Amino acid sequence: MAEDYESMTVAQLKEVLKEQGLPISGKKSELIARLVDANGGADAADETTADAPAEAPSEDGWDDEDWDDETEEVYVVKQKPVLDETMKAALALRAAQKKKTPSFRRTEWFRYKRLSRSGWRAPHGMDNKQRRNYKYRGSLVRIGHGKVAEARFLHPSGFREIMVHNIADLETVDPETQAARVGSTVGGRKREHIYSRADELGIRVLNRRRDV
Repeated sequence: MAEDYESMTVAQLKEVLKEQGLPISGKKSELIARLVDANGGADAADETTADAPAEAPSEDGWDDEDWDDETEEVYVVKQKPVLDETMKAALALRAAQKKKTPSFRRTEWFRYKRLSRSGWRAPHGMDNKQRRNYKYRGSLVRIGHGKVAEARFLHPSGFREIMVHNIADLETVDPETQAARVGSTVGGRKREHIYSRADELGIRVLNRRRDV
């Protein structure tokens, strides 16, 4: 039976652990050892498998053969924020305004490649064509391009982003109005623990990595 577990992916092993009510944290070797111990050892599991009838499909209608690379995904929380009608209207208005907002390019961005990759910079110089508002030089950042104040700094989904660097930071997140964004310096193992804890608390992670 252990050999069968070795051929399974981590996502499949976690699904089996969830069905049996076992923890899903740890490396692949730890997940396999946990399943073997829960089933009473490899020999007992092999005998049980030989005498048991063919497995029925799971509740969601998927068999083991139906899994492929596109469907091998860990459970991901996809909550929606709890918003009142005023905030929903503000988000919709901000989205409509964003479609009409011009792209702000820095002076001479078309001439030098390094400038085309950089962000906006205010134009300077007495003869600068963009500063003098020549139309063919692009738009200037002005106060009139600002968006709805009520929806400022909100994620497009409506959540307010909270930076998270460890599991303890998740305890201060409100799942109804806030979502977590894991710091870029967080390692892979700690990131996986943060994902698991966020799923338990019902917190949405905005930058979840699929390879963890």
